[in-house]
Amino acid sequence: MRKAIGIAIGCLVGSLIASAAVAENAPGVTDTEIKLGQTQPYTGPAAIFGAIGKAEQAYFKSINDAGGVNGRKITLLSVDDAFDATKTLPLIQQLVEKDNVAAIFSVQGATGNLAIRKYLNDGKIPQLFIVTGADIAGDFKDFPWTIGGTPIYRIEAQIYGRYVAVNLPNAKVAVLYEDDEFGKSYPTGLRQAFGKDYDTRVVKEASYEPADSSIDAQLKALKDSGADVLVTAATAKFAIQAIGKIYDLGWHPTHFITFTAASPTVLQPAGLDKAKGLTTAQSYMDPGDRRWTEDGSLKAYNDFMAKSLPAEDRANAYFLTGYILAQAMVQVVRQCGPDLSRENIMRQAANLREFQPVGLLPGVSFFTSKTRYRPIVEMALERFDGQKWQLIGDVMAGR
Repeated sequence: MRKAIGIAIGCLVGSLIASAAVAENAPGVTDTEIKLGQTQPYTGPAAIFGAIGKAEQAYFKSINDAGGVNGRKITLLSVDDAFDATKTLPLIQQLVEKDNVAAIFSVQGATGNLAIRKYLNDGKIPQLFIVTGADIAGDFKDFPWTIGGTPIYRIEAQIYGRYVAVNLPNAKVAVLYEDDEFGKSYPTGLRQAFGKDYDTRVVKEASYEPADSSIDAQLKALKDSGADVLVTAATAKFAIQAIGKIYDLGWHPTHFITFTAASPTVLQPAGLDKAKGLTTAQSYMDPGDRRWTEDGSLKAYNDFMAKSLPAEDRANAYFLTGYILAQAMVQVVRQCGPDLSRENIMRQAANLREFQPVGLLPGVSFFTSKTRYRPIVEMALERFDGQKWQLIGDVMAGR
């Protein structure tokens, strides 16, 4: 009798534990679904970045059509914040409190992610693979629920500085940057590369505001400084202006331009002839470069675009960015297994040790751990030859 009671109690405890495990799953998780939320700039001045969200939605649909992940389909609620940080927080609050999403995924921009970071961390809600290279992504001690997803701007600037120090030791450097978390990362990275020589190597800095209509005055001042190297940390609209104006001024510096503005959606409006000679640093394969198609590296991506987004330009690097981040999110869900609590979702996002998504350059890894919230820290320099980007060096790592 006593043995039977013990077995019954054991079964009851086991049942309660199983029920508790189910109850721990995040809001938005059922036996057949996991619901995620995000904002994207589908309209407004940064609308070209909306390609990232389009690719993510299409990728999740392709995964769902193939049966989902561990028996669950991924539902992504993607809403437009027009790249306006004043809209981002209320939209995210609605996704969390009314739509009951399990996690927030791939929100774009430093300012928007800063606007929601405290709210999400206070609520212990995963803020996964954010689309900004600003250092706000890597503070695992103070903001353990926020993890990065893209290359780091400061590390990109370090690589430019190291190249200049070795190959252009007598060059005078000028810096154009947007006056926000994104832009300010570049003087910081250059200072880390040049060290005590920064104030002698960098002869002029000029900033602009996102609301400015023109940067002509800044570019003229930078030219007049006598600089023969220019680092441009600008969003697409202003990168287009910079490329065109520098050409019109007859100025021919060694011109480094942030990887976020190295897409055909920037170079073509600026003019490919005017963009010839630009240098950037990349972690991603160029989806418009035939070599990655010919050697099979981007076959999965090209097949995905042909089937899921046939009307879109597969050479647009922003689609590849979304494709890479969506692969990372699927891997997290896969690693979670049956435990889709917010705690385990975050734990697995910070445990991508054997994950290698399609689309990264050879030698570049996507690696996270509980003390590494910046998954991509390697980049390689590329130069634009008037038609395509050409690799000009080995992969380098920053810190």
